[in-house]
Amino acid sequence: METQGTAAVNAAEATQDVQPAYDVFARTCPSRPALEHVTGRWGLLALTALDAGPLRFNALHRRVDGVSQKMLAQALQALERDGFVHRKVQTAFPPHVEYSLTPLGRQTATKLRDLIEHLESRMPTILAAQLSYERGSGEPLTAPSP
Repeated sequence: METQGTAAVNAAEATQDVQPAYDVFARTCPSRPALEHVTGRWGLLALTALDAGPLRFNALHRRVDGVSQKMLAQALQALERDGFVHRKVQTAFPPHVEYSLTPLGRQTATKLRDLIEHLESRMPTILAAQLSYERGSGEPLTAPSP
C-alpha cells in the first residue's frame, strides 16, 4: 500500500527524470525571473564579486561601488532564493552575515566573468561606436557611463 509520503517521493523522482523544456523567450517561463536576477546590474556584480570568495555584507557593499545597501540586500535575497548564493549568519559577537556562492553560483559567475572580461577588453570599440552614433544622430554628445 502506498502512503502519501511514498507517493510524494515517487512523484518527485518522476519529475526529476523528465525535465521540462525552458524557453527564456516565452513570457511565462520561470527562467525569466532567474535570468533577471543574475543579469540585473547588482546581481551580476554581486555574483562576480563573490567569485573571489566569501564576503561579509559590508565588504561586498564596498566592492560593488555605487549600490545602495537596500538594493544590494534585495539582489542578494533574490540570488539566495534562486540558489546562486548562500547566506550564513555567524553567531560571533557581534553577529554578522557572510555570503558565498553555491556550486550553481560559481558556474554562473564564471560565465558572467567571461562576459565582463569580453566587454572590458572591447571598451575602445564600444566607446567609438557610441561616439559615432551620437554624432550621426544629432544628439548632444554625452560622457560615457561608467
